[in-house]
Amino acid sequence: MSNVNNLSSSRVLNWFKFSSPSTFYPLAGKMIPWFLALTVIFGAAGLWVSFFVAPVDAVQGQGYRIIFIHVPASWMSMFIYIVMATWAGLGLVFNTCLSAMMAQALAPIGAWMAFLSLWTGAFWGKPMWGAWWVWDARLTSELILLFLYLGFIALQASIDNARRADKAGAILALVGVVNVPIIYFSVKWWNTLHQGASVSLTKTPAMAQTMLWGMLLMALCFWMYSIAVGLMRVRAIILEREAHADWVKQLNEVRP
Repeated sequence: MSNVNNLSSSRVLNWFKFSSPSTFYPLAGKMIPWFLALTVIFGAAGLWVSFFVAPVDAVQGQGYRIIFIHVPASWMSMFIYIVMATWAGLGLVFNTCLSAMMAQALAPIGAWMAFLSLWTGAFWGKPMWGAWWVWDARLTSELILLFLYLGFIALQASIDNARRADKAGAILALVGVVNVPIIYFSVKWWNTLHQGASVSLTKTPAMAQTMLWGMLLMALCFWMYSIAVGLMRVRAIILEREAHADWVKQLNEVRP
């Protein structure tokens, strides 16, 4: 029994060693090509199924196909914010610099997903609702999410001291988490123009199976893309913040 416990403890310690920027940096570099490859694979398969295999919608016609970009982007905009706030919170509580770097790396990706969600939603809304924008509860709360991302980025950029910037950003991120369930449940809490969820963990999907496969493949594509770009960004942040560390100087000496 003691051997099992020792083995379990050693594995935990092995994972903890990657909490250091110097050990996480090379690990992230090894993972990036894999996630980029998965992005291309899932993206190609998802676009093919979504735009060439999935049937035409009986009500919305061909115009509905924008949801294969819009819905995954909306999902990721909310999910990334929760992950970003979690990393920021861990950095605030445990004072771990890598956690704060991860939050900083994810913020622009989440902002891009929120913008893409709003942009594609406008293209879908014009033919379906007759307007590019309406002050719908879900649209408005998604716009607030974009502002939260931009506020997080601006706040960190406006403070010269990295530690103080991390703490200020973490507080903003944690306060803003309350907006995520508002986005998700807005169609249930208020009478909005926005349709309810077509995909649910507790109900049978309200769409054709090929549509569902297209949606899930595109969601995986966006997920892999977010991880790959997040790892690339955090590597750049690590080099910037750890520029005076010996291991970074040695790394620069090795480079041609």
